[in-house]
Amino acid sequence: MATGEASTGNIQRGSTLPNGDIYVGNFAGLVPHGFGKYMWTDGTLYYGEWDTSKMTGRGEIQWPSGASYDGDLCGGFIDGTGTFKGVDGSLYKGSWRMNKKHGMGTMVYANSDTYEGFWNEGLPDGFGKYTWADGNTYIGRWKSGKMNGRGVMKWTNGDTLDCNWLNGLAHGKGFCKYSSGACYIGTWDRGLKDGHGMFYQPGSKMPCNLEVSECVTDHDVSSASSSGNENVNSGLLFLLQKLCNTWRIRSLFHRPRRISNGTAPVFDDNSGNRLSEDSSTVPLTTGECLQDNVADKVLVYEREYVQGVLISEKPKGHDSGMPDSSKSHDQTLQKQAGGPMETIYRGHRSYYLMLNLQLGIRYTVGKITPVPLREVRSNDFGPRARIRMYFPSEGSQYTPPHCSVNFFWKDYCPMVFRNLREMFHIDAADYMMSLCGDDSLKELSSPGKSGSIFYLSQDERFVIKTLRKAELKILLKMLPKYYNHVRAYDNTLITKFFGVHRITLKGGRKVRFVVMGNMFCTELRIHRKYDLKGSTQGRSTKKQNINENTTLKDLDLSYVFHVDKPWRDALIRQISLDCMFLESQSIIDYSMLLGIHFRAPSHLKTSSSHQNSLESGISDTDLLQYEEKSSWKGFLLVAHEPGTTVGGSHIRGSMVRASEAGYEEVDLVLPGTGRFRVQLGVNMPARALKVREDMNTELENPDNIEEYDVVLYLGIIDILQEYNVSKRVEHAVKSLKFDPLSISAVDPSSYAKRFVKFLESVFPEQY
Repeated sequence: MATGEASTGNIQRGSTLPNGDIYVGNFAGLVPHGFGKYMWTDGTLYYGEWDTSKMTGRGEIQWPSGASYDGDLCGGFIDGTGTFKGVDGSLYKGSWRMNKKHGMGTMVYANSDTYEGFWNEGLPDGFGKYTWADGNTYIGRWKSGKMNGRGVMKWTNGDTLDCNWLNGLAHGKGFCKYSSGACYIGTWDRGLKDGHGMFYQPGSKMPCNLEVSECVTDHDVSSASSSGNENVNSGLLFLLQKLCNTWRIRSLFHRPRRISNGTAPVFDDNSGNRLSEDSSTVPLTTGECLQDNVADKVLVYEREYVQGVLISEKPKGHDSGMPDSSKSHDQTLQKQAGGPMETIYRGHRSYYLMLNLQLGIRYTVGKITPVPLREVRSNDFGPRARIRMYFPSEGSQYTPPHCSVNFFWKDYCPMVFRNLREMFHIDAADYMMSLCGDDSLKELSSPGKSGSIFYLSQDERFVIKTLRKAELKILLKMLPKYYNHVRAYDNTLITKFFGVHRITLKGGRKVRFVVMGNMFCTELRIHRKYDLKGSTQGRSTKKQNINENTTLKDLDLSYVFHVDKPWRDALIRQISLDCMFLESQSIIDYSMLLGIHFRAPSHLKTSSSHQNSLESGISDTDLLQYEEKSSWKGFLLVAHEPGTTVGGSHIRGSMVRASEAGYEEVDLVLPGTGRFRVQLGVNMPARALKVREDMNTELENPDNIEEYDVVLYLGIIDILQEYNVSKRVEHAVKSLKFDPLSISAVDPSSYAKRFVKFLESVFPEQY
């Protein structure tokens, strides 16, 4: 802003500045100061307070476009509390910071939509309520202008959905309540039901306490109270304190379609008021349960969805594992939708163990990272290759004070595992943040067959497993050969180890851990998991024990998988090489962990090719040309474009090449999901064909489809069991009763041959 003419501080009326602007008001020396009126040459007008040439205090701005602002300013910026009227008729009343909506405020859009809640840098961010012009509402958390986190969507017909949200779409655990009294508890994936869930028909006995999760935190309320907008947002503060505690769920989720109004997201149903026969609602009051009034009718069903398509529905009796009505909402979701995991909280049996583990890893990685990277040496594997440290709670010269119990820490072969992490492009800072950040680890509630306990990092990149002393010895013994094998074969399918540690607690109790890569760390939902050994004795799962989280076995597998010939050849070759290594180390009892993501049957999908091309970033012309020559139905394979794909977790090495793409490296495009880098055992598209009837694992649907488009994830796990004396005895004893070739405990050579032969049958060669 240009300065005014020389003045003695008296009001100067009609003062024209050298740049053509006009100022009428008080001056302090040569600059506007106090109260005044300023008009720019473009017609913009400000009427209010000044502080040494800066608009500061209360004032009103009017723009030539017709927009206006009335409220606080500071240092020449809109800053504080004020009201903005847009040229399109929109109205915002609330907090500002540096010309952007920031803090608490209410926005009425030009199309009569309304948002009340927190803002950050001009976008809804935090807790808020959005009301569409047609009466639909969303109450919950936002991030960068989109529904993100826990929230509740309510439609004018009474349907509501309590769910986690991601980028404006339902994503994660949730439950919906219909006006008929029906209820569905399950999971959503990017706006579509996906995976297993429970459906309760009207009149059935369903879980009580289906209430909206506590959306408001003390931080939200304190932030609102201290924002300085008590007068402007008193109604919103009341909303923050009371609204989430009074809503009750009665919902059906409709996938929203984005409609641009220029500022905030607005949504509309893709298919009108109702998506399915479930689309009707009735409210539930606190603690209310609908009782089963018809004892002789099946009113509860186990359902399975694949990307919004219902592929399986089975009646569920009251005596066959139906959630008890006394269970809380969180317990029900944990059992039905979230997997057998629980976040480790203060007071949890593993809480202090987790803190000790995080402290030790942070110390070790921080100590080894500054050391210049070098090739490992023979003494990096020996008994001297250890880091030992005592961690007293009050701290020491080398360790920080902490709120856990005193413990001794031992880290094995730190330089070796540092190099292994480097091989798989794992940044030290990311590694520590994943395992030792502010978030807690998650514990698998059911231990493995060996009694080992599994923990998962919050970002699910890493798995931590407790080891028996014998397993630790085997791992350290085989570590030099393991290191050389992993370095020689980029695409090895063997478990990736990233650290081995031991914690010694008071009283001498020792707990040993190994940190591994999670092969199922993917944006795609894993619908089936199989643990395949190639043996048949005891390799099936009881039907009553099967749920969404069950890892099935060899005899449960009712599919074979057709993959592109180059991929099949590379896969069998790598499996053979990995088995040769394990055989050389006298290892048995390993298995192939296979994860399957099913794509919804193509003819049941409603998305058009045009919509698919928009979501995948492929032009319509390229899409049509590819579809004409492609035999893949549920996904697309396109030439690899570096930097555009979502890579697998902890993978490296060359990409597999597709014969359909002229033997080029390819990316997997899943419309509506993303673009994925295809590598051996990671993001591998295939066709699953049913080869036998098995009601335990059959994917049922009304059309009896026998072929599915799938994405596969696979790796060799459990490689720490030697063929020792006890296994020889087990083999001898079981051979008296069963076929010696059908049992798991056989010599390493026989085990490897049987393992490879079985997987060759699972991935048959196409002619």
